[in-house]
Amino acid sequence: MPETASEDPRGDLTVRTIAMPADTNANGDIFGGWVLSQMDQAGGIAGVDRTQGRVVTVALDAMTFIRPVRVGDVLCVYTRVAHVGRTSMKIEVEAWARRFRTRIREKVTEATFTFVAIDDEGRPRPIPPLDAVPPLRP
Repeated sequence: MPETASEDPRGDLTVRTIAMPADTNANGDIFGGWVLSQMDQAGGIAGVDRTQGRVVTVALDAMTFIRPVRVGDVLCVYTRVAHVGRTSMKIEVEAWARRFRTRIREKVTEATFTFVAIDDEGRPRPIPPLDAVPPLRP
């Protein structure tokens, strides 16, 4: 089912990669764990950008796979920082597939990941205020 005008990804494009044959299950669909891994990486990138340091994934809410990802699809993962606490933050992550050949874009899943900022010893550390974080350059 093609996307409608009201269905646009929310957040910043953080990871974009192609689904390859080595990432498939016996049915020829891409493993859900591969998609989850790409989403976790994207959330980590967004977390590092926001905290200016190391972060670790501590939780994610329930995921429902809306549509399969197939070999040749380009997986585009979008992130948006939804909430920042003292040492943790919630990042909304959406995964969209740009279908091979047709270029139709469809949302395949979404989840909210919780990350904790850590120091060099692995202990939680305060997240700097937003005005202390330099803007990203394109």
